Amino acid sequence: MTDVLTPEQRKRNMSSIKSKDTKPEIKIRKMLWENGIRGYRIHYDLPGKPDIAFTKYKIAVFIDGCYWHKCPECFREPKTNTEFWMNKINGNVERDKKITKELEDSGWTVLRFWEHEVRKNPDLIIKKINNSIKSSF
Repeated sequence: MTDVLTPEQRKRNMSSIKSKDTKPEIKIRKMLWENGIRGYRIHYDLPGKPDIAFTKYKIAVFIDGCYWHKCPECFREPKTNTEFWMNKINGNVERDKKITKELEDSGWTVLRFWEHEVRKNPDLIIKKINNSIKSSF
């Protein structure tokens, strides 16, 4: 199947995809603040550049996009340029595993949440983050 967009349209669409300060990230950061959970850094310089890092407690939080990180619930294989995109997405999944292991081997707790979890139940995410902070004392 060929792409329905021209190369220029596809390039414009792809270049507008954000890698940081996404809506799910901002929603979780606002909710952390509203719940009095402070002391985090955003896009901290650690392997994988976690979306939120609690350096005092060594907790790294990643909010993974369902498409780009191959969510088992939401992911649909692309219909165009399938081989290219599947190589890229599978590479993301492998990199995520490697980074999680690297951080955990360095004593960090890694929390990964799917984009759809932020939409469906953000309160549960806040609760999990808060419980992780409490258990790190």
